Amino acid sequence: MQDRLLVDVGRRVRELRAGAGLTQAALADRTGLSLRFLGQIEAGAGNVSLERLAAVARALGVSVGALVGGTSDDDDPAVALAREVLQGRTAGEARELLRLARALGGAAGGRRGGRVALLGIRGAGKSAVGARLARARGVPFVELDGLVEEQAGMPLAAIFEVHGEAYFHDTERQALARLLADDGDFVVATGGSLVTQPELYEALARACVTVWLKATPEDHWRRVVAQGDARPMRENPRAMDQLRSLWSQRAPLYAAADVVVDTTGASPAAVARAVAARLPSPTPRARAAPRRGGRPRER
Repeated sequence: MQDRLLVDVGRRVRELRAGAGLTQAALADRTGLSLRFLGQIEAGAGNVSLERLAAVARALGVSVGALVGGTSDDDDPAVALAREVLQGRTAGEARELLRLARALGGAAGGRRGGRVALLGIRGAGKSAVGARLARARGVPFVELDGLVEEQAGMPLAAIFEVHGEAYFHDTERQALARLLADDGDFVVATGGSLVTQPELYEALARACVTVWLKATPEDHWRRVVAQGDARPMRENPRAMDQLRSLWSQRAPLYAAADVVVDTTGASPAAVARAVAARLPSPTPRARAAPRRGGRPRER
């Protein structure tokens, strides 16, 4: 007898694929899965792993939770799916799958009010503002790029040089999932490019109050230079034009944040106060903890 959960997943994959106007072959090509295995998934006969299911979700432009939602399970659907694929796993692998499922499936949503995620491109002031905001709220301050570096065991520059952008975003996804699966409130400074990854941005927005530290491209430029970093200008006469283009591309994504604070002409302390005034109070279970993650340069 087919498992009800797998049948429901297969049905939702079929519906979403058809709604996107994709053939099975086209979806298989996008996900890197074989056409035969994708057919098994849609038929409810493929005991798909979370990694493969995430690939399907990304190709369809939805979250993992969207593929497994609407079942009769009392538990979070993504967690239920994780349990479905745990047979044969070691205890450590099982725990990790459950942590990833809780984060990607939205189990952290109930803690959203006490968790704050700062958005913005390099020079937004996420590190300076985030540290002050976390102290004021009595919660840990985390830099997501620092967690990525810790997990990869190398600096960001080396990650991109050795492994490439795809590896970075995969590691970023894992680091974010682990962070969101932990208990307690926090303030997190995200990497500037996270908003260009729909799955990551959705998981972040579901679990945290998102805040865009808005500034003009000129403000970003001046702040980076004031920090003693001359690289934006070095051997690149079009650097400012490129920064403006990057800002224009990402601004609509940042603007979807729950809170937007204009930082023009304001000190980090003043910005932190302005953000704090527009946030709900951290939950009673928020726990103080050492700051985690290094202080890499913002992207």
